[in-house]
Amino acid sequence: MDIHLAGSRPTRRAPQEYFVGTVWQDPIIAAEAPARIVSTRVSFEPGARTNWHSHPLGQTLYVISGVGRVQTAGQPVREIRPGDVVWIPPGEKHWHGGSPSNGMTHIAMQESLNGSYATWMEPVSEADYSAKVG
Repeated sequence: MDIHLAGSRPTRRAPQEYFVGTVWQDPIIAAEAPARIVSTRVSFEPGARTNWHSHPLGQTLYVISGVGRVQTAGQPVREIRPGDVVWIPPGEKHWHGGSPSNGMTHIAMQESLNGSYATWMEPVSEADYSAKVG
């Protein structure tokens, strides 16, 4: 058993090559093999978001505060709020983040495959981000 006490995993700023705006990450767990779970509490300031990306085994988002947005390529932008659970299937190109006027915090959960839990792509354009919520 391995116990990580609160405060023992420092908050870090999300890598700017994968995010637009200010995003903070609080690691929850990155289990060692044979387990594959990786989970992080992610806080987006208003207007902040991920780049387009996908996950080899899918991803679950659990919104804990604020108002956010999520979009799968080719689909409308969706608004997400506390208590919402979003399942993104394996390999699906998507992004998520805060809304233009509200920050949003979610728990992101995904499994790694051969040591990789995400394939990062291009930044989300202002036009895509600002599209009408469907």
